[in-house]
Parts: sequence; C-alpha cells; structure tokens
Amino acid sequence: MSVTICQSMGFVVSALGIGGIIASTCMDQWSTQDLYNNPVTAVFNYQGLWRTCVRESSGFTECRGYFTILGLPAMFQAVRALMIVGIVLGLLGLFVCIFALKCIRIGSMEDTAKANMTLTSGIMFIVAGLCAITGVSVFANMLVTNFWMSTTNMYQGMQNVQNRYTFGSALFVGWVAGGLALVGGIMMCLACKGLIPEESRYKAVSYNASGRNISYRTGPYKGGSGYEADPRTRKGVGYEEAHRSEDGRRPYPSKYDYV
Repeated sequence: MSVTICQSMGFVVSALGIGGIIASTCMDQWSTQDLYNNPVTAVFNYQGLWRTCVRESSGFTECRGYFTILGLPAMFQAVRALMIVGIVLGLLGLFVCIFALKCIRIGSMEDTAKANMTLTSGIMFIVAGLCAITGVSVFANMLVTNFWMSTTNMYQGMQNVQNRYTFGSALFVGWVAGGLALVGGIMMCLACKGLIPEESRYKAVSYNASGRNISYRTGPYKGGSGYEADPRTRKGVGYEEAHRSEDGRRPYPSKYDYV
C-alpha cells in the first residue's frame, strides 16, 4: 500500500512540476524593468524567452517576438535549449509513468516491467527538473551580471542611462517547478524498489560421490551394500546353513532342493 501511495504521489508531484516548467517557458516575465529609481513611468518593459513586451500606462500592451536566432546571445539560446529538453523529457516521463502505475493493470504486464518503467520515468523527471533549474539559474546569472554593469554605468555619470532588469515571476515559477519535478522523480525511484518482486534464493548443494553405492529401502529393513550379490542366486553350504533353523531343518522348502 505504501508503494502505491509513494508512486501515485510521485506521479502527481512530477506532473505539477512538468506543468510548471511548461508555464515558465511560455511566460513573458523572465526579466522585468527595475523601477527602483523611477517608480512612476509611462512605459514598463519586460522580456521572456520568445518575445519582448512593452506595457503603457494606459493599459495597452505590445509584444514583439525575437525574429532572429543567430543574433541572440549564446547563453540565452542555451537557456532555451535546456527548458525545451526539460519539457520533452518530462512529457515522456509522464507518458511512461502512466503505464507504470501499480493501480493500473494493462494486459499481463508483470511487476518487474512496471518497476523498470517506474525507474525510467523517475530518472526522466530528475533530469527534467535539473534542466529546468539549470536553465533558470543561468538566466538569473545573466540578469545579475547585466544589472550590476548597468548600475556601474549609471553611477559613473553616463548620459544615456540603460534600463535595468531584475528577476521576473517566470524565474520563481521555474525554480519551484524544477524542484517539484526533482522531488517527484526521487519518489518514483524509491517506489521502484518496492515494486520489484522478492526472488527466492536457493543455496546450491554439492554432492560428492561416495565410495559405496548405498541403496535405501522402505520399512524396517537395514540398508545394505549395492555390490552384494542377490541372496536368491547364491549357492553354497554357508548359504544353505543360514536358512536352516536351530533344529537343523529348513523352515520352508527351497528351490535349491530341486536342483
């Protein structure tokens, strides 16, 4: 029961994380204009991974996409790639995890196959979460570097003051979503251990051939050597004497009397 709960909770947490990664990638508020020195402005700028937007004080918002790929910074393109890889791996992990759930029985699928699929989906969730966290952190590092460069230029008395950008809401969504995907993947990996059926282990016993082949008989008879001759085929005085009673007579006629 605990394995099923752990697997189900891992699936739900991972699904929330993947959904958050998709939402963070599509959001436009990756970087927003810093209004520390100018709280009252007629234009507010914010940027995302796919387009940049301008919002006026009248409420009108205009967005324009990036119509170039080679003109963008290399780190910016790396962030895009990391987020896309995280989304693809997360969706594949969700697809595999649906068939690996213990509460869903598909055909004659064994528990071993479900355990392997659970482990695979868990690893996918972990990698997806790491990709999202890494992408968001790289973008945040770019913002911090540009912010302090703009601040330095501003306090040096330059006439053309550049707009400074700070963290947008999409960064926090990406961090939380990546953490959820990571935790969900770990829970799936832990549930995999409980899905593996316990295998019976048999100890191998080695038998050494003895010098004598001992045959066993049922009943009160004693075990004898297999190399002994059949008593019915033995002839001789000693054998005949063994069959005589104490008074010297045989208790029953023997077939050897007719030979």
